[in-house]
Parts: sequence; C-alpha cells; structure tokens
Amino acid sequence: MNANKLAKREVVDQIKDRIERAASFVIIDYKGLTVAEDTALRNDFRSAKVEYKVLKNTLVKIALNELGYHDFDEALNGPTAIAFSYDDAIAPSKIAVNSIKKLNKMQIKCGMLDKKFVDEATVNALAKVPNKETLLAMLLSVLQAPVRGLAVALNEIAKKAQ
Repeated sequence: MNANKLAKREVVDQIKDRIERAASFVIIDYKGLTVAEDTALRNDFRSAKVEYKVLKNTLVKIALNELGYHDFDEALNGPTAIAFSYDDAIAPSKIAVNSIKKLNKMQIKCGMLDKKFVDEATVNALAKVPNKETLLAMLLSVLQAPVRGLAVALNEIAKKAQ
C-alpha cells in the first residue's frame, strides 16, 4: 500500500472508533456558515463536550459501511460535518437545532442514537428533550409529591385535633 492509502485507512479507522464509542452523532450540512459562525458553533459543541469534525464523505461512508450501517449513504453528499457525543446523547441535536434556528443556515441531514439511524425529524424531536439535570429534577418532584401531600394532610389532621 502506498502512503496515501495508508493515511486514508488510518482516518477510516479513527472514524470507526468515534462511531463505536459515540452515544450519538448528528450529520450536518454546514453550507453557508462564515468563519466566525463556524467558530462559534465549534465553541458551543466544545463546551458541551461534543466533538465536531468536518470529514470526507467517502471516508465516513466507508467507515459506516464497514460497521454495517448503510442508511447514511444518501446523507453523505455535499458539505458534511459530524458532531459526536460520547456522554450526553441529546447534546449534539440540541446544539445543532439551536444553531440552525439562530443562524438560519445549515441543515441537519440525519444522525445516530443508540447505534440506530435517525432521520432529520427525529433529531429535531431529540433537541426538544430536556437535559439530564432537568429530567432528574422533574422525577424528584414527581416522587416527592405524594410524601408532601401526606405531610400536609397529617399536619391538617393535627391542627384539627388541637
């Protein structure tokens, strides 16, 4: 193998590693972004611990196909960036959708969640899901409600008994 093929093989292996480790990723058409907008977008992803990469479509396609994913082939045309998240599966969707609303540029092509292909509509729906901390707070509130109601009822009974 020549040096160019070896270099491409290494990049494909790195992409495969990212895909296998990722909790989710979103494929974005970043066409129309200025350098300043792209830098701000990268900073948003970085602050959420999401890896944002512009990768060659053919190399991404090879990596996905080698892993057995063929649903992404159609989306891998034109300018393509991928946002990988290894911890928070919702973060790439949220940031991408919010950036699209703010900038009125870019477009979500598709994504992956739990090792399954998700279309643009699903990525948009994922962006509406509250983050982990908010969901935990909501759960805690629901769990506390019966105990709080019991405490209030017992307090009222104690007041009437006096």
